[in-house]
Amino acid sequence: MINKPLVLTYLYLFIYILLSSGVILYNKWVLSPKYFNFPLPITLTMIHMGFSGVVAFFLVRVFKVASPVKMTFEIYATCVIPISAFFASSLWFGNTAYLHISVAFIQMLKALMPVATFIMAVLCGTDKPRCDVFLNMLLVSVGVVISSYGEIHFNVVGTVYQVTGIFAEALRLVLTQVLLQKKGLTLNPITSLYYIAPCSFVFLFVPWFLLEKPAMEVSQIQFNFWIFFSNALCALALNFSIFLVIGRTGAVTIRVAGVLKDWILIALSTVIFPESTITGLNIIGYAIALCGVVMYNYIKVKDVRASQLPAESLPERITKDWKLEKKSSDIFVPNNSGDISGGTGSAADAFGDEEAPLIPSARLSYLGRTQLGNHAA
Repeated sequence: MINKPLVLTYLYLFIYILLSSGVILYNKWVLSPKYFNFPLPITLTMIHMGFSGVVAFFLVRVFKVASPVKMTFEIYATCVIPISAFFASSLWFGNTAYLHISVAFIQMLKALMPVATFIMAVLCGTDKPRCDVFLNMLLVSVGVVISSYGEIHFNVVGTVYQVTGIFAEALRLVLTQVLLQKKGLTLNPITSLYYIAPCSFVFLFVPWFLLEKPAMEVSQIQFNFWIFFSNALCALALNFSIFLVIGRTGAVTIRVAGVLKDWILIALSTVIFPESTITGLNIIGYAIALCGVVMYNYIKVKDVRASQLPAESLPERITKDWKLEKKSSDIFVPNNSGDISGGTGSAADAFGDEEAPLIPSARLSYLGRTQLGNHAA
């Protein structure tokens, strides 16, 4: 007999992997001078933010699909604005990297997400330095360095943009915990877009006006409505697919799906974009980095389970284990960085995927701050 809930779960995972990979490859195709040739990453990100904000407005204010939270000016100024600023920065830098380096290499660099998040958490006082975690971070860093050394088309500018975007996204995740969680706010995907997307659009307007508006005036840039509409629609759909996946699976399952997505994405990128050559050193370095990520995830899952389980007998722990797997997904927050609208992920890909501009929940924990694999707008 067919297990319908299980089939539905796998269907959601398949849709997530498909949309996450598709958005990243679509963004690369649009931005690349060799293909669609729309080398304006800030403009593309603004289109995503504007579209998401408009859709969220209609869902909240017109169709009443979701109710707005009790948002005061003080909360908006001290929480939403700084979070939106770093979110906009992560999308801006992450998308700009597509102009200079390959999709495959970008996915490899995203393995640094746990390192960046841990560093920011320590600096902000939400985490403490630990020897075991430090060793994992060192292993990840060594793997990324080896992978970078093996990159044939290594570009310093593109690498700097991507790494900067990763650290901006990491700081956004930590600020989400420090600011929103302390205010007791819980945002679902729709309300997250409702509050954060318009604010991010405003932040992106300043660099767009200074950097890209002059270029658009002096050069002939092709604009195809259906290309950009479908691109923004895919980014929006990715947000909701992440929400569906988190609602039906546990954090461990999501992480495995993120790692699988990254490997599929790296393989697909070499087929779709022939210039994205992968070397043996690339693979070795990325495999080393992933070992560090897996070990780090294992430590954090163990920490969360230990903190949630009261002292009890072994049989009681076993009977509650499946509940913890489901419960862990409640504190798991997708990363949103250049994979979608500019967003991953794989961080969360930690599900971070740096892939979607949303905060399904403000309850960000260690588990929600690591990398699942990282995406793309």
